[in-house]
Amino acid sequence: MHDLPPFHLAFPVASLAEARAFYGDLLGCPEGRSSDAWVDFDFHGHQIVAHLAPEERHAAAPHDVDGDDVPVPHFGLVLSMGEWQKLADRLRAAGTRFVIEPHVRFKGQTGEQATMFLLDPSGNALEFKAFADRSKLFAK
Repeated sequence: MHDLPPFHLAFPVASLAEARAFYGDLLGCPEGRSSDAWVDFDFHGHQIVAHLAPEERHAAAPHDVDGDDVPVPHFGLVLSMGEWQKLADRLRAAGTRFVIEPHVRFKGQTGEQATMFLLDPSGNALEFKAFADRSKLFAK
């Protein structure tokens, strides 16, 4: 794999306090700069910014992916299998309500992957996934 530049994503939230609790405390993302209208988080080396904009939130629409109703739009990370399992365990221990429970999809196929979906307190959908062989991330 080559060294990837950090990705930047800005998204709306209803409450910065809830965003700090979810992204900072639950997901373990260090906080960067902030104001009374937004907060930067270090999302595994990527910059995500929670903007206080409750009127901009929209419900995600489900799309079928291997029998799962995947919420669109969503964002997330591709983790190592060990990191994915640790996160799944931490989220379960915290009583997280999953949109799609942690499981493996596309079993036996090139794109086989562990995945889970959850919503942040503002209803933004996140996916965390892992491949046993990360080199298969874009394989057809």
